[in-house]
Amino acid sequence: MSSVNIIAMITAKPGKLEEVLAAFKANVPAVQAEQGCIEYNAVIDMEGVGGFQTKIGENSFAVIEKWENIDALMAHATSAHMKAYGAKTKDMLESRVIHVLSPA
Repeated sequence: MSSVNIIAMITAKPGKLEEVLAAFKANVPAVQAEQGCIEYNAVIDMEGVGGFQTKIGENSFAVIEKWENIDALMAHATSAHMKAYGAKTKDMLESRVIHVLSPA
């Protein structure tokens, strides 16, 4: 079974980005301790990049994830700490788009 890559695009409601990111960062240690987690990090637009960059936006961040396999991802998605994070942030989010990807 091959690894699973995730790019989750999160857009917070105006004025809520820092609060959502704080909740995300508080949850990172629990996620990184999960069996099968290879990578789990939030990223934001980098400043000072040349004209080829397409920014994700001032109220947005991406979550870059890599899991050993689909079973590890599914266990993550249904974990108690992810349910709690989702409940804590749901009213602060404008959108959440999750791309589940396999190696080409």
